[in-house]
Amino acid sequence: MSKNVLITGATSGFGRAIAERFAKEGNTVCITGRRADRLAELQQELEKKYNVKVLSLQFDVRDKEQVVTAIQQLKEALATIDILVNNAGLASGMSSIEDGDTDDWDVMIDTNVKGLLYVTRQVAPMMKAQRGGHIINIGSTASKTVYKNGNVYCATKFAVDALSQAMRIDLLPYSIKVTSVNPGMAETEFSLVRFKGDEERAANVYKGFEPLVATDIADIVHYCASLPAHVCINDLTVTCLNQANSVYSVKDADKPA
Repeated sequence: MSKNVLITGATSGFGRAIAERFAKEGNTVCITGRRADRLAELQQELEKKYNVKVLSLQFDVRDKEQVVTAIQQLKEALATIDILVNNAGLASGMSSIEDGDTDDWDVMIDTNVKGLLYVTRQVAPMMKAQRGGHIINIGSTASKTVYKNGNVYCATKFAVDALSQAMRIDLLPYSIKVTSVNPGMAETEFSLVRFKGDEERAANVYKGFEPLVATDIADIVHYCASLPAHVCINDLTVTCLNQANSVYSVKDADKPA
């Protein structure tokens, strides 16, 4: 049965792969993001490739008024939202707390925490009214273990973990599932954004082992959303084979002889 799926941050990485995974199964997909050109390109690609209905909404999750306006427009096009994937998020900078750039802190807090809240605040009442739905929050292994110089980014992902647990409790009476999917190292634009376009530094993050890729997480998100109505995965942490958590991983220099 086709579902209506809303995905934030769909113009790259996990979000783009998740949008394609749900479109592939014949679902109506609403993609959102800040970059109009990428949204238009993805919309055309998915519609042509899978012959499904694709809606696009250009807005910044950090801007509450933009979120409210965009979701109101979506309500006029779709009667229900069955699945919300809160994917929009980022890391900006990586430094010890006393050297941190407060602008980077604001971007991460506003996107990873407040943005997730703004979107959920608009969508959750729709799910409550329809007595069902599924909210999937993309967290991180950084929500489980803090790593050196990750301070504020880790804090925002710890917040996502806490909010996912709270949503599960608050929305329990309305048959709304809440799932937190927490990926480890994945080769997307994540490190390139964190290091502000420094390609060499970003590439070094993944040297020495095979990281996750966006389609791995898309498959997992789709699996979580495809389980029987009485089954809810509350929390799922996934890493590549050579990473145990956000601190410990095996690179070439650490591999046994």
